[in-house]
Amino acid sequence: MKNIVLYMITVMIWGSTWLAIKYQLGAVDPMVSVIYRFGLATGLLLLFCYAKGLNLKFSLKDHLFMALLGVLLFSVNYWLVYVAELYLTSGLVAVVFSSIVFMNIANGSIFLGTRVEKKVVSGAIFGIIGIVMIFMPEIESFDLSDKGIMGFFIGFLSVLLASFGNITSARNTKNNIPVIQANAFGMGYGTILLVLIALVSGREFSFTASVPYISSLFYLSVFGSIIAFSCYLTLIGSIGADKASYTIMLVPVVALILSSFFEGYTWNLSAIAGLCLVITGNFLSLSRKRLSHA
Repeated sequence: MKNIVLYMITVMIWGSTWLAIKYQLGAVDPMVSVIYRFGLATGLLLLFCYAKGLNLKFSLKDHLFMALLGVLLFSVNYWLVYVAELYLTSGLVAVVFSSIVFMNIANGSIFLGTRVEKKVVSGAIFGIIGIVMIFMPEIESFDLSDKGIMGFFIGFLSVLLASFGNITSARNTKNNIPVIQANAFGMGYGTILLVLIALVSGREFSFTASVPYISSLFYLSVFGSIIAFSCYLTLIGSIGADKASYTIMLVPVVALILSSFFEGYTWNLSAIAGLCLVITGNFLSLSRKRLSHA
């Protein structure tokens, strides 16, 4: 039951962050907004650790792996997603990102010796076909120009780094580094790296003191970063990176369901069929027994 709750919380929160991110775009540079997001999350997580008396003393080796987690999962990967969306629509980025399930299956087998399960692979195939069908209009309108190819390359690189981040988290959990502390330090190291990149690239550290920007920043920091990542990375340690990453396929589905209520998104036949395939793939990969007893 615990894994089911973690799974649902991750999907629902990340599915809703798509709406919150819209209020982050505009006057403030996207990279700077990501810095604010993970910087705030780092501060809040460290305060939580101090308040709860959680252990914050780790070896240099542990810190190196937490820094690696931060670089792969909380900084460069996010930056590349924003860059990819300069060349591709968000739907195409979602299609590219759904490949993380296959990457986690392969990387988990290579680096962690995880057994490749036929049901998980079959579920992933159903899922990615479903995602393609949901975003078919955007795929059909895709222009195979240099910009489009560049966008796919950057998006693929982002997914690859995120997958390595997932494997790093699984490795950290196996070596008894708690998820909360790993996230606190990882987000901190990731934020420092992004600040350095922003300074070198001449980004302007502006801030919009508006209710929509501040409230969405708080939501993304607390719910989208602290809570969702804690649930997701705990799930990786519990059921494996391959199965946990199926949440990434469900995130755009939840986002579109919310969009149909708040933004007037209309479901066509292809999208409905795709939704059915994603759900089917979910049940193939993650039976109740797998989630409950993994």
